[in-house]
Amino acid sequence: MNFQEFFHMGGYAVYVWTSYGLCFAVLVFNLITPLRRKNEMLKSLRRQLKQESRP
Repeated sequence: MNFQEFFHMGGYAVYVWTSYGLCFAVLVFNLITPLRRKNEMLKSLRRQLKQESRP
């Protein structure tokens, strides 16, 4: 088996590589989303602490 056959995957390459691409995109989304929410929450908490500490 050579690389051309591997990437062609017996005629199913479009379906296989699309599936891999979508899976990778979902994994990246699932990694980034909680990190962004965490950062937003920390910013919000910092703002609240600053407002509460003001006289």
